[in-house]
Amino acid sequence: MAKSRYEYGTSPRKVEPQIPRRKQSQKKNLKIVEDLPRQEIKISKVQKKRQIKLTLIVIGIFILLLTISYRNSQINEKFNHVQRLKKELSSLQKENEQLKVSIENSLNLNTIEKQAKETLGMQKLTNKQTVYVSLPKKDYIESPSEEVVIKKERNWFEQLVDTIFNR
Repeated sequence: MAKSRYEYGTSPRKVEPQIPRRKQSQKKNLKIVEDLPRQEIKISKVQKKRQIKLTLIVIGIFILLLTISYRNSQINEKFNHVQRLKKELSSLQKENEQLKVSIENSLNLNTIEKQAKETLGMQKLTNKQTVYVSLPKKDYIESPSEEVVIKKERNWFEQLVDTIFNR
């Protein structure tokens, strides 16, 4: 009877792992190397160059990431500073608008008159306190009697050329 892959029942059959023949043959050819002290292990120049190159690459990547992180922190600080300045600007603009409204309210003639009476003790003028002053109708503006001459300063070369050709 041929075995089918479908199993009837609750427990499946156990599958044995198949080991490829290559791996078995490679295991036979392997030799066990004893651990040598560090001083006895010799590293070739190519391996040293690879290690140095790898180390420099890791250090370069670390420095690059550190630089990017530092730059991001600087950008974040500047952004926070700008946000603080924007908040301060908006609060100052709001305060400025409130001051404009209060100035407009205080420029009302009724408010000025009320403050003058209450705080300064002032009163309205009567006809007896009015004094009229007459001014003569003379024109106080004088016309210029002298002509203003503006002399342009010239450099030494222009002065020399003028003295030679104007003789």
